[in-house]
Amino acid sequence: MTGIQNFNLYGESDDFPDVVHCETIEIRSQLHNWEFRPHRHARLHQFLLVESGGGEALLEENRCPLTKRTLINVPSGVVHGFAFTPQTTGWVITLAVELLDQVSLESEGLRPYLRTAKTLEYDSRTRDVARFIFAEHAGRSFARAHALRAFSSALIGLVARRIAEQTPSTGQQDGGLQRRFEHLLEEHALEHLGVAEYASLLGVTSTHLSRVMRKATGRSALAAIEQHMIREARRNLAFTNLSVSEIAYQLGYVDPAYFSRVFKRATGVSPRAFRQSLEG
Repeated sequence: MTGIQNFNLYGESDDFPDVVHCETIEIRSQLHNWEFRPHRHARLHQFLLVESGGGEALLEENRCPLTKRTLINVPSGVVHGFAFTPQTTGWVITLAVELLDQVSLESEGLRPYLRTAKTLEYDSRTRDVARFIFAEHAGRSFARAHALRAFSSALIGLVARRIAEQTPSTGQQDGGLQRRFEHLLEEHALEHLGVAEYASLLGVTSTHLSRVMRKATGRSALAAIEQHMIREARRNLAFTNLSVSEIAYQLGYVDPAYFSRVFKRATGVSPRAFRQSLEG
């Protein structure tokens, strides 16, 4: 394995041109022997609803059991994989992040919850909305795109509500500056830009950027930059066979020893010790 694979849909690299993409769990699972290796989607958000059967989901480094009526929220960029028991049934609804941004206003506060990779039990209302989306997706009626956007918006709201109910005191606040900064982190992480360079791209001062990030997340902009890089390093250590040196070079470090010191300072253990703990 040379690195964590990025797909649009699992095993595919082409964009899908529709408003949403719908398929059953069993259709694609049968093609892959009911198992999906760890991967991620750069610009897609997925909801999976297990109707019967089950298995296990891998969300970053967490293994989550799947049972009947489990919903899995998979934000863009999150490393995930699945091992379904054969004959598991359910639905997979995939949205472009642009659609999610379009239908969820920043002021409504849904986005921090939707960015949380999570499994939860879904209710009959959520199931009904998912079935409406599938039925509308399969047809070619007038105003189909509008209906798909409306039903998708309803699903987004119901999932965000369920996650919020399970984490009522997160205290998260989603500001436009924070979101734009986090998008820039994804785009420029390997360039090792500093706070001042990110602030310049955003058209604000370094002090203002750090103040906003500290208020929203409890940590400075500099800490957010480092945390993003460490998270990417942890993903590579957990989900690839790349050596520590190869991971360091892939992440833009010219000195693997320096990368190891940065990783140990942030996590308390060396990259090799971290990988050995996972293997153990």
